[in-house]
Amino acid sequence: MTKPEPARYRTTNWKSYNDALKRRGSLLVWLDRDMAWLAPKCGKPGRPPVFSDAAIQFSLMVKVLCGLPLR
Repeated sequence: MTKPEPARYRTTNWKSYNDALKRRGSLLVWLDRDMAWLAPKCGKPGRPPVFSDAAIQFSLMVKVLCGLPLR
């Protein structure tokens, strides 16, 4: 007994197909307005840190979720 041919679908409405692909890949991110993006000042000598730990953690989370390199 042979395997039946799989159904072959043809796209006839390319505009709606492309819009559906765009919606499928969208990612909505909510940010807290009160989050401290800049690191607090420290009294140690040397270059002070620029970004807070929360900002770095957020960047790393977006990197992992989207599969993007950090640039």
